[in-house]
Amino acid sequence: MLDVSVRRSLPELDRRRGCTLWSAAVRPYAVDMRVAVCQLNSRDDREANLADAESMIDRAAEAGADLVLLPEYVDYLGPGARMPAAEPPDGRVGRFFAAAARRHGVWLIAGSFHEAGPDPDRTWNTTLVFDRTGTLAASYRKIHLYDVEIPGRVSYRESASVAPGEQPVVVDVEGLRVGLSICYDLRFPELYRRLATVGAAQLLVVPAAFMMHTGRDHWEVLLRARAIENQCYVAAAGQTGDHEPGRTCYGRSMLIDPWGTVLSQVPDGPGLVVNDIDLNCLNRIRAELPSLANRRL
Repeated sequence: MLDVSVRRSLPELDRRRGCTLWSAAVRPYAVDMRVAVCQLNSRDDREANLADAESMIDRAAEAGADLVLLPEYVDYLGPGARMPAAEPPDGRVGRFFAAAARRHGVWLIAGSFHEAGPDPDRTWNTTLVFDRTGTLAASYRKIHLYDVEIPGRVSYRESASVAPGEQPVVVDVEGLRVGLSICYDLRFPELYRRLATVGAAQLLVVPAAFMMHTGRDHWEVLLRARAIENQCYVAAAGQTGDHEPGRTCYGRSMLIDPWGTVLSQVPDGPGLVVNDIDLNCLNRIRAELPSLANRRL
């Protein structure tokens, strides 16, 4: 699916809901950034996963995207025993996405990949951000790790194979302040408040591989909450479908405005949506409902 338009052409219908929605043909504001949110079904074949990601980047660039967001573990999502060796940011995976960003002249947030760290038994879960020239502009290592034990339902200890990051990261993308996070971070609002206040983030990105059993109830609710409480756009790119026995990801990647309105969403299966970020809208919401300015703690 490729959705390059917004849903209405009558601004008065949606003014009270936050950002005015216009048709692609009626856009009375200067576009600050066109964002593509990509949904994939990465599996246990790294080369096939990279090829699928490249195809999605191609489609996003054709739709005029300035910034392309890919899901968590875009390089490999399958049994740990078959995982290729973890790499540094300038390894095969990093060079691949740097070249893709340079070739298309887009900013690329390459979801996350398995970064080699000092602990031979644990990798970092790392997001790489490349600018239009393919230069590494920022990286973020996932801080919150998914350790859950529900007898008879789910058992997963991310910390057994992944080391936590320590530093929140905001990157300047041609004047747009973008706060970085990964998947399980979504459940920790204090991270996003720091990105929005200390880091002055205007767009929060969430590459993810959100589990089906929690995604059905919590994915959209949490994403919209992070948008509303921080008065930021939120772009969330998820993995979708089965990846290995016992692991199914929810998908439903989306872009949300600072009022909490879902602007577009990818249905089940691989695909992407493209939307424009309008900072006039964001600034208006923050001026008319100054909750960030009114905070006491």
